[in-house]
Amino acid sequence: MKKLLLVLAVAVVAVPAASAGGWATVGLSSLPPSGLKANQDWPVDITVLQHGRTALAGVTPVVRIRDDGGNVVKSFTAKPTGKTGVYHAVVRFPSSGTFAYEVYDGFVTYGGAQTHTFKPVQIGAPADSFPYLPLGIAAALALALAAATTVTWRRRAHDPAAVTSLKEAA
Repeated sequence: MKKLLLVLAVAVVAVPAASAGGWATVGLSSLPPSGLKANQDWPVDITVLQHGRTALAGVTPVVRIRDDGGNVVKSFTAKPTGKTGVYHAVVRFPSSGTFAYEVYDGFVTYGGAQTHTFKPVQIGAPADSFPYLPLGIAAALALALAAATTVTWRRRAHDPAAVTSLKEAA
């Protein structure tokens, strides 16, 4: 009976600890900046923390870029920076368009490696980025100025006092 209780006690303590495994969080020093062009450098530091707390040395994070179809189009392996848990990569999006990007944390210990995904970004000008609003405002202002000018000239032409003062000035 004592042996059975000992086995059960070990199982209760050891199984959750063994199944807890390892996991990591990933933080980025920056997001791809607005207005980033195709093949323009996006230098980024990646911080990998075990259980969200402890800086992880010895992992190899990889930044992957996916197209609209979900296919990986480029991968960038980050290198250690000399600061524990911080890795550096220079990412270049291959063309204009919308891309998803993700970071594989490389924390393979205990089978905990994960891919961390981020919100898709627009690289370069979107295909439908024609400046309709500014051009529309400019056209409306031009029409308003033309209408005001026309009204002013017509009033002067029909105003006898304005005609008389113009003749006297000449």
